[in-house]
Amino acid sequence: MWNEIINGFDFAPLLRILYSAIPALICITLHELSHGAVAFLLGDPTAKNAGRLTLNPIRHLDIMGFLMLVVARVGWAKPVPVDMRYFKHPKRGMALTALAGPLSNILIAAVFLLLFGFCFPFVSYSQNGTMRVICELLYLTAQLSVGLALFNLLPIPPLDGSKVLFSVMPDKGYLWLMRYERYGMLLLIALAYAGVTGRFLGVAIDKLVSWLMPLAEWGYRLCLSFNFV
Repeated sequence: MWNEIINGFDFAPLLRILYSAIPALICITLHELSHGAVAFLLGDPTAKNAGRLTLNPIRHLDIMGFLMLVVARVGWAKPVPVDMRYFKHPKRGMALTALAGPLSNILIAAVFLLLFGFCFPFVSYSQNGTMRVICELLYLTAQLSVGLALFNLLPIPPLDGSKVLFSVMPDKGYLWLMRYERYGMLLLIALAYAGVTGRFLGVAIDKLVSWLMPLAEWGYRLCLSFNFV
């Protein structure tokens, strides 16, 4: 009986989710590390004192946000603690700290697409399909990184885009909105449930990845120029 159940079960969706786990962890870890590093450079030791200036993905993991990134290609991590009172220019410092995460993800996507293009010529020479898997993981990491960047740029608290938007607001309005920051997640969940964020971000992710694809072509030509294959 169990053999019949197992043989009839479609493992493909589960394998796709597991396949996305490592790229998602890379994107989330470097995203949050970038927040903490920029805050530290601007004078705020809060993230460092909390042990968040680390490449250990467990320290940055928000389970729900991680699952969203793996399954829906958009998600979030556990926010890095920031104390804007340490900044010489508090709102500017907060905006720069917030932008560091999405910008790092765009840079990650660019690097991984370049590596994808560089490795692609080896696919046809790989006897066991290893290079094909590597190329798929490189491309998936770039795609997830773009999704993480664009999702976090939405101007909805507590996402990074809201902190950038708040930085150009008057102090009174900024403090008022920050007071209600925790309710923003409910709005995000409602928008995701309605399919609004998925449709909008899906198009935006495809556009940005397409815009970055010349880097993959450059990596491909660079590999051929070295006569590795």
